[in-house]
Amino acid sequence: MDASATERLGDLLRELAPQVLGVLMRRYGGFEECEDAVQEALLAAASQWPAEGVPDSPRAWLITVASRRLVDHVRSEQARRRREVAAAVREAPDADLAPAPGEEGPGDRDDTLTLLFLCCHPALTPASQVALTLRAVSGLTTAEIARAFLVPEATMAPRISRAKQRIKAAGASFELPPPGERADRLDAVLHTLYLIFNEGYTASSGPDLHRGELTAEAIRLTRLVHRSLPDDGEVAGLLALMLLTEARRPARTGPDGGLVPLAEQDRGLWDAALAEEGTALVTAAMSASPLGPYQLQAAIAALHVQAPRPEDTDWEQIRILYGILGRIAPNPMVTLNHAIAVAMTRGPRAGLDLLESLDDDPRMARHHRLHAVRAHLQDLAGEHDAARENYRLAARLTTSLPEQRYLRQKAEAHGEAG
Repeated sequence: MDASATERLGDLLRELAPQVLGVLMRRYGGFEECEDAVQEALLAAASQWPAEGVPDSPRAWLITVASRRLVDHVRSEQARRRREVAAAVREAPDADLAPAPGEEGPGDRDDTLTLLFLCCHPALTPASQVALTLRAVSGLTTAEIARAFLVPEATMAPRISRAKQRIKAAGASFELPPPGERADRLDAVLHTLYLIFNEGYTASSGPDLHRGELTAEAIRLTRLVHRSLPDDGEVAGLLALMLLTEARRPARTGPDGGLVPLAEQDRGLWDAALAEEGTALVTAAMSASPLGPYQLQAAIAALHVQAPRPEDTDWEQIRILYGILGRIAPNPMVTLNHAIAVAMTRGPRAGLDLLESLDDDPRMARHHRLHAVRAHLQDLAGEHDAARENYRLAARLTTSLPEQRYLRQKAEAHGEAG
């Protein structure tokens, strides 16, 4: 199987994984047992289909194999469950393959949104929500997730296992949360997808600036949520934000993999199709929905991609949008970006004054971005000695090797000038 065929197979398995898990969950319950069975079926498909060919109904094949794995597990582990599941299989042996005319087949219903809500259960920490989403909804193996986050598989496996046990202990059922809880749970789903995308776009550690498999998966899953909730402005806003940000990725690294800042990027390399799609999405969302944080961030990203040259950027409009964002969803990263916009419109000293509000924020005590932004604004203000020291401090604090190299180069450039 050539590389393109292997990639198509991976895409197909990722698309089918949550659908197959949804079928098993609706039939049998038991998140952990069903999810393990689906993983085994996915591994079987990955090893058999390249040699034997993709079956005519790949979803039905996966459902059948996963069901058999689950039955085998139940037979060996739980006698009561063995009888219930085996009875269900005997009663409808062909249900997975040939639903009656007009009858909903088990694979016809897409349970991806329900599964995302389950993986983002409030009993879980954000880190566990991310890991469980990648495992259950994306169909990634524990080893693949561990590699993505640069931790040993022996560290990631217990994290995923504990997450499944917490969901079980919380008594969570496989159904959409009641209307009163749905908005908060949707917020958790969107935040999880946002975290996955951000980790892919700027890896927090390791030798590479980007992890394309994570950004691609975050976009794929957000598209699925948008398909299920097309009228939700924040879902559309998050998808638009991802597309507009991803559009800049081809110009964000040089031939050596080094970081290229926004102002120095070759804008001809930006993905025009993604930029156009993202701009259309956020424009429609802002005209038809209550304003939310993801829409505002997407609107800011759209202003950046619409500027043919760095000097054409509408910094005043960006400053205004960051001011609104800071009022409705305040957090340190918003303040950092707001400070840059203020510096570009009111002068670097005004931006530096705004940064001082973060000096006592414990969330920023060891974060390299505060020192990197301060160094950049000190550069603009002509305070080159202070900028050099902050570039050095930021380089020491980040665990991303491309960011380290970039920040050290900035510091060394000031050393030569001094």
